[in-house]
Amino acid sequence: MREGNLEAPTRHPIDWKNPDFYDEASAFKEMERVFDICHGCRRCVSLCQSFPNLFDLVDATDDGEVHGVKKDDYWKVVDQCYLCDLCYMTKCPYTPPHAWNLDFPHLMLRAKAIKFRKGQVKGAEKFLASTDVHGQFAGIPVVVQAVNAVNRTKFARKQMDAMLGVHPDAWMPALASQRFRWGAEKSPSQVVTNGQRTPGKVAIFSTCYVNYNEPGIGHDLLKLLAHNDIPYVIVDKEKCCGMPKLELGDLDSVAAHKAANMPVLARYAREGYAILSAVPSCTLMFKQELPLMFPDCADTQAVKEAMFDPFEYLVARHKDGLLKLDFKAALGKVSYHIPCHGRVQNIGKKTEEMLKLVGSKVELQLTTVERCSGHAGTYGVKTPTHPVAMKIGKPVFKAMAKDGPDVIGSDCPMAGHHIAQGMEQAGTPAKQVMHPLTMVRTAYGL
Repeated sequence: MREGNLEAPTRHPIDWKNPDFYDEASAFKEMERVFDICHGCRRCVSLCQSFPNLFDLVDATDDGEVHGVKKDDYWKVVDQCYLCDLCYMTKCPYTPPHAWNLDFPHLMLRAKAIKFRKGQVKGAEKFLASTDVHGQFAGIPVVVQAVNAVNRTKFARKQMDAMLGVHPDAWMPALASQRFRWGAEKSPSQVVTNGQRTPGKVAIFSTCYVNYNEPGIGHDLLKLLAHNDIPYVIVDKEKCCGMPKLELGDLDSVAAHKAANMPVLARYAREGYAILSAVPSCTLMFKQELPLMFPDCADTQAVKEAMFDPFEYLVARHKDGLLKLDFKAALGKVSYHIPCHGRVQNIGKKTEEMLKLVGSKVELQLTTVERCSGHAGTYGVKTPTHPVAMKIGKPVFKAMAKDGPDVIGSDCPMAGHHIAQGMEQAGTPAKQVMHPLTMVRTAYGL
């Protein structure tokens, strides 16, 4: 119960430019304060491995209290946090405006930033977080086929394990034969219809994953917009949103990505575009993390207000009476997973709402699973944490497999494939994996 605090959680700006932010002794003092509160509460024990590690450390002390935990062991808690934000947004009763002012994820971010600045993050981890770098091979003829073929071999996976710390059994995305930004069709619609809730034109922020790995997701989004007479453009240029760098604590690189993206995106925001991103982590970066890192940047705040999850936008268009419901193709039994970075956007279950609209016109039996899949960006592929990610995801794998679905999927495409891998290992393989945008495009018969 939120005693004395019935208000929604609020967030303070991230004070990452303050020299004290990187003071290890100061950070450890705050961690001890927060860990003591968490130890007394323990509501978040089922969310991720950070909390079981913390409580095991406390329980192993002589008197069962936080002050007996060695400070060096705090890193065993920090390293298991993948900044999903669920503890803050769904569990913790002591977030601001509560007087205890507890923000566990951003405290872990502070610790990660200290570790990064001390030079304790390995080069392999930095490379894995550099999506714009290893994505540059995408779309290059012959090279893509060669890289994808080699990466599927046991020898290559062993080398990736040894050199990059990528678990040999972890699902890894293939490089696309053509980048989304290179092959995106121009908008066929020229008429802008202004709704009450939604801008009548859209700018697409491709994301690294859609651009380099699964461009079909982006093309499906464009088909949905075109079918509903919504004009769109692909943003002129873009860099990674910065989320992989944030997860490492590399805040200077986050700032560099922000400096490249914000002037471009702010122009679209000020011209009245809704900005859509098809990967929840990227959307959250522009909606929450960057605005908290740069609270005084007008461009960043303008982009925050213009940024939409695709289904948040489409459902709002429906409420404006501007969405076509001429669905034709049945999808059968669908198991849909809500990813963590979708849940913490505070937009409600918009993808579920959209799938229920589809189900009102054609056959669609929907099961929604609202729990962490365990993938969490690079956490799910790294050698030390992949087995933990699979353990965290077990309840999701089981729930998604219930009743033998025809189609499974998640707004986070990586989580979708991670879940499919877990289902296969459990002996209940998915018949078909689809991103929800692909599901809706299929239902339209496009």
